[in-house]
Amino acid sequence: MIFTETPLPGAYVIDLNKLDDERGWFARAFCKEAFEAHGLCTDFVQHNLSYNKKCGTIRGLHYQLPPHEEIKVVRCVKGAIFDVIVDIRESSLTYRQWYGTELSDENGRMLYVPAGFAHGFQTLSDDAAVFYLMSAYYQKGMDAGLPWNDPRMGINWPIKEGIILSERDKGV
Repeated sequence: MIFTETPLPGAYVIDLNKLDDERGWFARAFCKEAFEAHGLCTDFVQHNLSYNKKCGTIRGLHYQLPPHEEIKVVRCVKGAIFDVIVDIRESSLTYRQWYGTELSDENGRMLYVPAGFAHGFQTLSDDAAVFYLMSAYYQKGMDAGLPWNDPRMGINWPIKEGIILSERDKGV
């Protein structure tokens, strides 16, 4: 696994180290020792799967309020997404800054999202499936969000027309 820190401290892009041969390839999808070597969380109590029918769908930007903050490891296992995190740690030098990267079944890339970040994504293909490792259980009433189009962040979503949002995400 190849860990690359993003411009937002504590957040990492994790690429697979694929071993190729005539059959295809093999790679570790998770390794506790490798995560620990980078000082990252290895205790994931919940795993989530999100299926998205249409290209252009935006989910997020979501987070849980203290003391129920979540650390996430996000991977697109079918199709492609533009994955986005926003630093919401008020004491951080990168407060309200965002980072985005493409995750796809083809590139196998993951994004490590530390506590204190909002997270969302936009599908770049129909039938996109996203798999999450979560460090905390979902706590009803402790979830919150930022508007996907908040001008203070100025997120450059790749697809501008035909965006699909849930009622919840429209009203954040």
